[in-house]
Amino acid sequence: MTTAPLRKDAARNWERIVAVARDLVDEGTPLQLNDVARRVSLGVGTVYRHFSTAEALLETVATPCLESLVAHGERALADDNPRSALAGFLACTIEAQVTDASLPTVAAATTDALPRTTELKQSLRSVGAQLLERARGAGVVRPDLTSEDLVPLMCGVAYAANVHSVPATRVDTARRYLTALLEGLYTQYPHDVPSDSGGSQRQDGTPHG
Repeated sequence: MTTAPLRKDAARNWERIVAVARDLVDEGTPLQLNDVARRVSLGVGTVYRHFSTAEALLETVATPCLESLVAHGERALADDNPRSALAGFLACTIEAQVTDASLPTVAAATTDALPRTTELKQSLRSVGAQLLERARGAGVVRPDLTSEDLVPLMCGVAYAANVHSVPATRVDTARRYLTALLEGLYTQYPHDVPSDSGGSQRQDGTPHG
């Protein structure tokens, strides 16, 4: 069942609501629909017609990031090198965790307000599991590592980077921590941890942090 397109004025209101919500999330301000309505200069009823809960609005803010991660994972599956494919996907995921403030809360939630969020999270878990399975099958990661291990490990790296760095260095710090983690996950130390999202590479292939 397709959703009817919004009228132009309704579409503009939707975009304004999401833009303000994005700003609030980036500021670290908890989303409250009454507050959003005030900042957008719209009636509270208008905001509620678009988003029934603050959770639904937060998930909408996080949707582009989730879509980008899923797309990256699907491209990684086409990489003939299972090790670099997994490393690239994990690096992209870590960077998103420390740069998009909407993602950690939405990713950690056990229930979702929007079906689209559930769909994207399931796709993300699926592609991560496939990338890990390929790497494990190729013998380049520890055989005892499971897809269920990846989520807490990545959350741990993101949390450590958030706590122990400032925003200007957070991505580099997260990537440095990820490189250290991968050294323990791989059966042989990798020389192809990607650096296209931040930092340069040393001659041995590890990114400067």
